[in-house]
This record gives sequence, structure tokens and C-alpha cells, in this order.
Amino acid sequence: MTTLPQSRVLLLDITGHDKAGVTHSLTAILSAHGARILDIGQAVIHDALALGILVELTEEMRSSALLTELLLKAHELHMQIRFTAISEADYGDWVRAQSKRRFLLTLLGPFITAEHLTEASGIASSHGLNIDRIDRLSGRTPLPPMGEETAPGRVCVELAVSGDTADEDAIRSELMRMTTSHELDIAFQHDNVYRRNRRLVAFDMDSTLIQGEVIDELAKLAGVGEQVQAITESAMRGELDFQASFRKRVSLLKGLRAEALDEVVRRVPLMDGAERLIGTLRRLGYKTAILSGGFTFFGRSLQQRLGIDYLHANELAIENGVVTGEVIPPIVDGARKAAMLQEIALTEKLSMEQVIAVGDGANDLPMLRLAGLGIAFRAKPVVRENARQAISKLGLDGILYLLGVRDRDTEI
Repeated sequence: MTTLPQSRVLLLDITGHDKAGVTHSLTAILSAHGARILDIGQAVIHDALALGILVELTEEMRSSALLTELLLKAHELHMQIRFTAISEADYGDWVRAQSKRRFLLTLLGPFITAEHLTEASGIASSHGLNIDRIDRLSGRTPLPPMGEETAPGRVCVELAVSGDTADEDAIRSELMRMTTSHELDIAFQHDNVYRRNRRLVAFDMDSTLIQGEVIDELAKLAGVGEQVQAITESAMRGELDFQASFRKRVSLLKGLRAEALDEVVRRVPLMDGAERLIGTLRRLGYKTAILSGGFTFFGRSLQQRLGIDYLHANELAIENGVVTGEVIPPIVDGARKAAMLQEIALTEKLSMEQVIAVGDGANDLPMLRLAGLGIAFRAKPVVRENARQAISKLGLDGILYLLGVRDRDTEI
């Protein structure tokens, strides 16, 4: 009979080919001996099972055939089992470690390499963070036919890390630098109750929910495309006051026929991943909003098409079927976006920690900073540098990974 160690805590490591009934068979033996489970964890990678069970040993269990029974059952199941005695001091250290701060480091892109994981885990380690768990949130990646290269897809791996790091900004800066040299996005978030309990997502519209800027498309039809586009780009980089630049751009649209608005609605496509993202958010019970410095005529079209709950944008003045070159106040700028975000959260009885904001321009920064999760999506450099999270390599539905939603959760 195998002798149990004198330690009060025993770790069981079970490995082998995954099959139904392994956990049941082994825990049934522990149950028969009255074992108390202190911790349990399991992972399966390509049908390879790794199961760990931490149990408290009693004097009665020490004189029993517990280990022998476990060894025999593991052999019967064609599994390997290893026993490790854990000292009370080590167990105490492990219990106290649960008070450490917890974070989620999410890697997402068209593919993930060993180099990506090496650099990201090295940054975490250099700041005293330990990896507690690694999960794949994306679907399984099929192999291409022999001799063909793997086509870029959508891959996401989430690392749960913990530690007492005090310099989160330094970690984010290092991860941001890493994304500039790789085809990869990285998010670094607190792993707390709010991450699992967010309920409102507010989007900028132009170049976020849709591909392109509506005012630029209107300007092309009005014959002033280059002039307006230059002003737009400067404003989005934060080089011009939004309200002044917006009025100047709108003034150049004077005389445009109202029929052009419908043409732009038909012409400008949705951002890739937008329908999948909004559809999934609706099924999960999230409220959604468009907070845009663009125009209500396009926002209303999106609201109806996607089922958006709230819309705040600018009203283009039209008289006798012609654009007047003016906008009906108030103008939705960065400050108003932030104010409307707070108002919607109040209406929905949500804290700002439960709110997500997504945008690409400098006038989105106030709401990105205000929200519990602010995401710069395919954003201008100044926005990426000042937002806490950024996605550039995947479609809009990549945001689901930052919420912890797996691909298989959306296959319904």
C-alpha cells in the first residue's frame, strides 16, 4: 500500500488522453474517503487532459488505501497520476496570494506566434506578474492544404495574470510598443466584477460603425471633396477645434440636393464585424448607442438596420430640398459625447464602470476616458496613444474578446 505523506495538503496531478468519466471516477474515490477539495483545475489541449486536485488530508485518510486506489483507477483509465505533498507554509503563501491584483492580458490578431507569447509573457514577468491561466477565446484554426500558407484568420488568447504591480501605465506602454512591430493587438485590463457586468456600449459612427466619413462622401458629391477631407483629417488628429472645423466643412456643402443624402446611405458600407458585434450584444442584453459628430440622417439608418437603442448626432439643415450649409445646434463634439454617455448611463441606472465606448478620432477621447472600458478602434495615432485599449488588426467584432466572449458563444 502506498503511504500518504505527513503533510496536511496533497496535490494530485492527472494527465493523459481526455475521455468521459475521468474526473468522476477519481473524485468518487476521494468522496469515499471523505476528502475535502481545496482547489481544482482542468485544461484540455487537443484531447490532452491536465487535471489538478488539491485535497486536505486527515489522520484517518493517512491509514487508508486512498493512494493505492487512486493509482489503480488511474492505471485502469490509462492516465498518469502524480502525488505531491504541499507544506503548510507553502499552502499558506498560496492562500494569501489570492489578495494580489488580477489582470487580463489579451492577445488578438489574424494569427498568434510563439514570438508574440514570448514577448508578452516577458513583459508581464518583468513587472512581477504571474500567469495563472491561459485560455483560447477564438475558434479552432484549421490547417490549410499541404503546401499552402495559412490564411490570416481571427485568433485570440487570454492570459489571466496576477501580482502587486504598481506601474500599469508602464506595462501598457511596453505592450503598445510591442503592437507597433507585430501584426497584433494587446489589451491589458483589470479582472474584476465590472469586466463581467458591463451593459452599455456607445459607438462613434464615422470610420467606426461604418467605413469612411459621411461628410467626406457628401463633399465629393458637392464637388468639394479634397477641401473637406483635408479639414476632416486635421480635426480627427486633434489639430483643429472640432466645432469650428465642423461648421467650416458643413458650410462647403451649401447647395447640395437632399437626394444626395440617400445616395450616401446606400454607398457607405458597414465596418467589418459590425453586424456580428451588435447582434451578439443585443442577444446578451447590452444596450447600444451611437454618439456621433456625424449626421442624424445616416445614424437613423444605422439605428434601424442594427437595432441601436440610442442615437445622438448632428442635424444637417435642409430647406426646400437643399442643404443650407448650416447645422442645427447643439453640435455633438467631444464634450457633448461624454455628457450624453453619462446621461444614457444614468437613464439605464448604470455606473460608468459598466459602460464601454468605442471611437477613432480625437473628439472621441473624452468619452473613451470616461467609460469603464474605452477602446480606440483603427484609430489615429494620437487616439491610440491616449486610449487605454486599442484594436486595429481585427474587425469591430474583435471587441467581443475584450468582454470575454468566446467564438463558440456566438454560434447560436
